[in-house]
Amino acid sequence: MVLSRRLIDNVSSKWMLSCLIFCLLLPLAIGAGLVFKSTGLLSTHKLSTLIFSEDWYPSDGQFGFWPFIISSVWVTVLALIISMPLCLLSSIYLTQYAPKWVLKFMRPVIDILAGIPSVVYGVWGLLVVVPLVGDKIAPMFHADSLGYSLLAGAIVLSVMSIPYILNMLLEVFRQIPLELGEASLSLGATKWETIKHVFLRKGSSGILSAFGLGFSKALGETIAVLMVIGNVVQIPHSVFDSGYSLPGLIANNYGEMMSIPSYDSALMFAALLLFGIIIIINVIFRYIIYKSELI
Repeated sequence: MVLSRRLIDNVSSKWMLSCLIFCLLLPLAIGAGLVFKSTGLLSTHKLSTLIFSEDWYPSDGQFGFWPFIISSVWVTVLALIISMPLCLLSSIYLTQYAPKWVLKFMRPVIDILAGIPSVVYGVWGLLVVVPLVGDKIAPMFHADSLGYSLLAGAIVLSVMSIPYILNMLLEVFRQIPLELGEASLSLGATKWETIKHVFLRKGSSGILSAFGLGFSKALGETIAVLMVIGNVVQIPHSVFDSGYSLPGLIANNYGEMMSIPSYDSALMFAALLLFGIIIIINVIFRYIIYKSELI
């Protein structure tokens, strides 16, 4: 009986260790595969030229990814600027002010929003957001826009990001012990002072993690942004300009332009750039979280 239990423990521990190793090696395998597929382009072009050049003429062998990088970062940052305060304030209200039945009602609503396909968000963006930006918002700022712009992509992307970020923030506030808030209130602090100085400070690392994961998730969104951003290869100078994201570049062209030399390698390099940007963003957020935990 004892030997049987030891055998089961050994098999279970080795199986779980194998799963852990697989999860650790998976990003490395993805990165190595993208690097291997990009060697055809990297062997004929300088890395600095590929990243910082604005010239995108695949038929002439010119592959400048800077417009795609700028468009991707712009639309993602704008989306987070819109969604972060909405998610943070909503999570505070749902966990600290609202009756329990409101939170129970909102849980499935948030799950439904998270489960809606991105193409549905894209269609909503085409029917509602694009005309809103082109006919209402842009004229308010004396700008000319057809509506297909970074702002339209950011609005759609922010709505798509809300359920993911909000779900994580709700879990962050749920994990904070209620005794901390009760102790603060017993010392004479107001409800808002307790939230600001106790709950937000205690949950700061989790809040930053939620925003970091939301940024990574938003950066990789493809179809919905592709449908409303305009897909024009240029350096955008305002939120009303059209852009072209890295995921959109890959989705739009892979499988159709493979007859052009180096195009396959260029699209794999675009995926490698996206992979690298996400890693850099996560490292930055992890560093910020580490510093916030020391305060």
